[in-house]
Amino acid sequence: MVPELGHLALIIAFCFAGIQAVVPMIGSFRGNALWMAYGQPAALGQFLFVLFSFVCLGWAFVHDDFSVVYVATNSNSQLPVIYKFCAVWGAHEGSLLLWALMLAGWTLAVALFSRNLPDEMLARVLSVMGLVSIGFLAFMLITSNPFLRHLPDFPADGRDLNPLLQDPGLVIHPPMLYMGYVGFSVAFAFAIAALIGGRLDAAWARWSRPWTNTAWAFLTVGIALGSWWAYYELGWGGWWFWDPVENASFMPWLAGTALVHSLAVTEKRGAFKSWTLLLAIFCFSLSLLGTFLVRSGVLTSVHAFASDPQRGVFILILLGIVVGGSLLLYAFRAPGVRGQSGFGLVSRESFLLINNIVLVVATVSVLLGTLYPLLIEALDGGKISVGPPYFNAVFAPLMALLALFLGVGPMLRWKRTPVDFLVRTLRAPAGLAVIGGAAFPFLYAGSFSVVAAMAVALALWILLTTLQLVRRQVESRRDGWRAVFRLGRSFNGMVVAHLGFAVTLTGATLVSVYKNEQDLRMAPGDEVEVAGMVFRFEGTERVRGPNYLSDQGSFRVFRDGREILFLAPEKRFYPVQESTMTEAAIDAGITRDVFVALGEPLGDDAWAVRIHIKPFVRWIWSGAMLMALGGLLAMSDRRYRLRRRADAVGQVDPGLVASEGGVRS
Repeated sequence: MVPELGHLALIIAFCFAGIQAVVPMIGSFRGNALWMAYGQPAALGQFLFVLFSFVCLGWAFVHDDFSVVYVATNSNSQLPVIYKFCAVWGAHEGSLLLWALMLAGWTLAVALFSRNLPDEMLARVLSVMGLVSIGFLAFMLITSNPFLRHLPDFPADGRDLNPLLQDPGLVIHPPMLYMGYVGFSVAFAFAIAALIGGRLDAAWARWSRPWTNTAWAFLTVGIALGSWWAYYELGWGGWWFWDPVENASFMPWLAGTALVHSLAVTEKRGAFKSWTLLLAIFCFSLSLLGTFLVRSGVLTSVHAFASDPQRGVFILILLGIVVGGSLLLYAFRAPGVRGQSGFGLVSRESFLLINNIVLVVATVSVLLGTLYPLLIEALDGGKISVGPPYFNAVFAPLMALLALFLGVGPMLRWKRTPVDFLVRTLRAPAGLAVIGGAAFPFLYAGSFSVVAAMAVALALWILLTTLQLVRRQVESRRDGWRAVFRLGRSFNGMVVAHLGFAVTLTGATLVSVYKNEQDLRMAPGDEVEVAGMVFRFEGTERVRGPNYLSDQGSFRVFRDGREILFLAPEKRFYPVQESTMTEAAIDAGITRDVFVALGEPLGDDAWAVRIHIKPFVRWIWSGAMLMALGGLLAMSDRRYRLRRRADAVGQVDPGLVASEGGVRS
């Protein structure tokens, strides 16, 4: 009975989404306040019924209701309870229900926390989000119903959750990733609502900006968690593989980063309006494209969910409607959108524009590398793959260029900056960054590496210019360094996010340059020296888990004759799915990780063993968390809570210049 209630709740939620999509939109054109007000209760109703449906599916998993096809396919009576519940989003149908829940949650949040918006604008935003909800709820009800039954006969036990997903990463990674993915629908809805109403002043950018920052922060966390999960779970020791499904989440992040910066210019200077609108459409379109790639079966990946062509066709149609309709509306409205102010070649606007162009080019390069093999296969050109050599060759120079501009842009004044002022300001940071970058490889490894020197120099460049910007802001106030705590959350968020990028850049480069990897055969008693440490393999023992059997290895690690580590990697066998998984043992550190994984047994108690030393790998994820924190700080800035009257007339907060870190011109 509970699954039927969940299915019924989805149908009712679909009806609420229909009301939300149609009634407020008509009311906004007629000026009917009552009809426009229907958006908020409809959003609440949709959220409550999708939430109820989600709880019903969770109940079916926790209570081992194997009469439900989705439960029987993705759970087992021996599965730990935490993974039973998280298995709700462990495969296609449930992950789509999680997507719908996130979308309903974002819609409700907009309805509750955007009451300072003009009624017409809020009504149109909620209507656009309702239209998106209709598409995804229809997708579930027509092709991906998670409540289908095995009736009258059903299995006594389930086929178990994919062993790859039986990990704490499943608990938090998909929800964070989906919060970011789906959150860009808010920026999309604001852009479409602005185009429909012809209201393209700076106010709509202010309304959209905190939601975009929040979505970007969640997506940053989700991607970082996915990278960390793959690093320790897949047993390969890599943190990024340029997997097509990884790219599917990375492309919206790149476009979203450009959108965050473009919104700042539109809000502050009234410039880049057309560009900002297009980026908002582009960003959410890439989120939908990622959904299509993951759920259509066109990609082969450890991350992919579905392989049903019918589902692929449905999401492709939805993608075409959303992208085609929004671009058509943009084509009609964009010619009438004009920026309110000009700017010189050497100005903050110019460098933010260059920053956005670099990010868009990076996004397109990843998009081409991801879709090109699919296009060739569709044209009967055979199967080809585009791997890390292409992505690294194209992407690395673009990120180096981005880092270079990242140090210059915040130091510039709005509208126009004297060249001699810029040279005086950047001379010292540039010199110190070059010296520090050149010295680092000798100090760390005793030999010179061009790549490591460039990465450290760019990271120091960002750090030093950011600190100089903070110093300038403090010196412009009367209360000394205590002013650091009153610079505004938007400014502080920018500082933290830029420093986070520098940290991630350092970690990603140094782990690639200085990693030490050994794949070898080891029998009990064998020893091997790696990076000044001696690893002794003492054999394996059989360990029984809740739903698996494990061969657990024992490694003792010595330095200068003294034991410093004990590591116990595992090779787990899941009998229900007859699947084997590698569980690496990792000793994490600030400057290095020691990574040990068991491969395949080689006879005579010997095993294939993978030993990796990963310098600074934790900096990658630490930097990403700093970037996300910066996005959340910027989102919480006080000026996004101004009264409706101030927004309605497009007023600019007098403290905006200081909170954005700009120099008054």
